[in-house]
Amino acid sequence: MSKIRPGYFIGGLIVGIVIGLVLHSLRVGIVIGLVIGVLITARKANE
Repeated sequence: MSKIRPGYFIGGLIVGIVIGLVLHSLRVGIVIGLVIGVLITARKANE
């Protein structure tokens, strides 16, 4: 987890917020964004 790149995390967060706003609400978007950001960050760190 030492190779965390903020760009990937922020990108995932923005995508999640947009998806959440379209589907439901800002709160849901933030949760989805955090999950996506963590998943992308973890995947990129493992490469």
